[in-house]
Amino acid sequence: MTCQDCQRLQTSLEELTAENTRLQQENTELRRKLALYENPHTPPSRRAYPTRRSRGGPRFPGRPRGQQGRTRPRQRPDVVKTPEPKERCESCGAPLDKPSYVDHHIVEEISNLAPRQVIDFLEFEWTRRECGSHTVSRHPDCPPGGRLGKNALVQATLMKFQERLPLQKVCEALGRTYGLQVTPATVLGVTRRVGGWLRSEYMRILQQIRSAEVVYVDETGVRVDGVRHWTWAFTTGSETLIAIRRSRGKRVLREMLGEGFRGVIVCDGWRSYPNFTGRVQRCWAHLLRGARYLAEHVEEAGSLSEALHGLYRRLNVPPMDRSSPSEADTSRSGQGWRGPVTST
Repeated sequence: MTCQDCQRLQTSLEELTAENTRLQQENTELRRKLALYENPHTPPSRRAYPTRRSRGGPRFPGRPRGQQGRTRPRQRPDVVKTPEPKERCESCGAPLDKPSYVDHHIVEEISNLAPRQVIDFLEFEWTRRECGSHTVSRHPDCPPGGRLGKNALVQATLMKFQERLPLQKVCEALGRTYGLQVTPATVLGVTRRVGGWLRSEYMRILQQIRSAEVVYVDETGVRVDGVRHWTWAFTTGSETLIAIRRSRGKRVLREMLGEGFRGVIVCDGWRSYPNFTGRVQRCWAHLLRGARYLAEHVEEAGSLSEALHGLYRRLNVPPMDRSSPSEADTSRSGQGWRGPVTST
């Protein structure tokens, strides 16, 4: 082998080494990005499932094959509308008797909405000079303030926050549907006034959540004017409180639940929760997802995953249908049923 061949082989080796290093870095970066969609804490809605075409099968639109279809049930009519009877045949002009057949076309219709009304609410006031008292009588449908009625306030607020319409679209919808002409500034003022009137109810719900024994907490990202925020949901058996904050840290938990919170937080594995309190219970969705992920990568974890899934299925059976604990439901120490498993 000549020196030129050695030099050529050395150059090829250096090129292959550089290519291998580049591919390893690219593989690491791709794995990091893929981990956002394939990890034990990724919800099913964000997982990158392979399509039927990538698996070699035919791809078709619509519902999956074999799924039972649903037919909208026919409703009982509230009103029967009869057309004008025809007296003569349209072809020969002969007189017509009773119809030989009556068909039914049952439809569901929406009624025409009530037009805009201008209401004058009278307010009676009494002042007694003897005792100096001042008495006021106001109609219960009269709003606390402003020039719009309660129904208009409710509809504008729902359009803005429930249907997520911009202020201009809310104005157009109110004008098109009810004939109510307002400006975007008016709608913004309406939402602020309604928020102020509901402040007492907000504080009542907040106090109920702070004193609850168990609170379910979760957070999800949301964009506010292009800036990343977090929507926090605090839920008990009867209340739900939503808060939007810039932070995803424990200071939000400290703000909403208070420093003296002594309840249990049911949540995912985000580190803010155990940093706030030691009374944390992992929710079943993340616990089972993590066990399944671990069983797919560690052979010894298969029995743990099966036991947790079996326990979850057993806890979801109504009490009257539960049988006595089997050998698989007892611990290795011979002790019996111990109830739900928590993860802190």
